[in-house]
Amino acid sequence: MFKLFNRFFLLFNVFLCFVIIKSNHSFSNILDITTPAKQVIIYDHEANEVLFEKNSDDLMKPASMAKVMTAYIVFDRIKDNSLNMLDTFLVSDKAWRMGGSRSFLELNSNVSIKDLLLGLIVQSGNDAAVVLAEGISGDEEAFAREMNSYAKIMGMTNTYFTNSTGWPHPDLQTSSRDLIILTKKIIEDFPKLYKLFEEKIFTYNNIKQSNRNPLLYTMNGADGLKTGHTNESGYGLIGSVKRNDRRVTIVINGLNSKKKRTFESKRLFNIVFRETALLSLFNKKNTLVKANVWLGKQSEVKLVALKPFTKIVSPLEFNKTKIKVEWMDPIAAPIRKGDVVGNIYITIPGKKTIKQDMISSEDIKKMSSLIRVKSILKFLLYGDIVD
Repeated sequence: MFKLFNRFFLLFNVFLCFVIIKSNHSFSNILDITTPAKQVIIYDHEANEVLFEKNSDDLMKPASMAKVMTAYIVFDRIKDNSLNMLDTFLVSDKAWRMGGSRSFLELNSNVSIKDLLLGLIVQSGNDAAVVLAEGISGDEEAFAREMNSYAKIMGMTNTYFTNSTGWPHPDLQTSSRDLIILTKKIIEDFPKLYKLFEEKIFTYNNIKQSNRNPLLYTMNGADGLKTGHTNESGYGLIGSVKRNDRRVTIVINGLNSKKKRTFESKRLFNIVFRETALLSLFNKKNTLVKANVWLGKQSEVKLVALKPFTKIVSPLEFNKTKIKVEWMDPIAAPIRKGDVVGNIYITIPGKKTIKQDMISSEDIKKMSSLIRVKSILKFLLYGDIVD
């Protein structure tokens, strides 16, 4: 009789691609991290996995990191075409008098949405944030209610906004985990507008200011997002870095100087990219094997993984991961695209073997009755499986 079982072994130097955030999962078995920051969370977007956390659900003050939500709402208005970059908003007396970081907007002037967004993101302008809030919702209090509505929809359960700027207020609160949820949403929902967070310089009213995010100048792949500081909250940062199709975002807060914020955020990113790797398999639906077909109109069928596989591993685990595929051979026609016809076994050193389905990537019809009889007779006489 013909061969019933076939095994195919692959030792992968793998095809590498080197809203609810998963919680209560620390990667401390790989990342042995200690940090002076009061709140920290490290999140891998591709794996949808929290790699490290410290007090990530503790309440904290977001300071200017609250402006990311202000930007999100403006982006959403642009996406639904109720606003565009050339629209203008009036600079009110309240906005003009705002203290702290400023874009130096002129009282009673009309400023474009684009300039207001750049002022908000690059210069962290409190005046720009208030103008945007008043222009969208009429006043800042109404805009804060809208911010809270968005936060609730996103699942930011520990967040309450009181203004568009992050200006100190006794009721203002968030958590580092909630800021990760917000960051994930703004990156995924507005990939083109998100690029504004990469801008390093913005000049308005003949005043040139630099982006306050230190990672943009010192970290390969850094493209956002926002710093924050008040006396109560200390120094904080939402930073996001993308390298080789892998994005990692870190939220840190509660440091006591700009210098420590810069040093600690860079140190944590360097640890992540040095000590972990993204094991990403089957993303492109590449053919894993070509299996023989019994009594089909085609002699072979292409087999692929049912779904992609993504996991964070150590560099050692990455290099020693083994993939085995297994299927019945030949596969009897008819075969429908998507039929489960085999298994994939992923073995990561020191971990339980993971089993996934392997499916047909195409339809294979039966031979006609006459040709099937001929093929069966040929097999009985000569042992051939197919014509």
